[in-house]
Amino acid sequence: MTITDEILKKVRKLHPTEQAKLVDKLITILDEPDPEIDKLWAEEAESRLAAYKSGTLKGISLKDVLEKYQ
Repeated sequence: MTITDEILKKVRKLHPTEQAKLVDKLITILDEPDPEIDKLWAEEAESRLAAYKSGTLKGISLKDVLEKYQ
């Protein structure tokens, strides 16, 4: 049995209110900023902007994007 399974087994024994509090705390942990991920996204954004400005990357209109998902 993995540690995750063990924790889940214990969580199932908690009152629903306590389970909800735990979920809230887990979401809070997952929402914490990660400087390394933020750095990678910033580099990606800068790379895409540079490619767009140089003409090697074409833009797509909002209309075309929305039509694709309708």
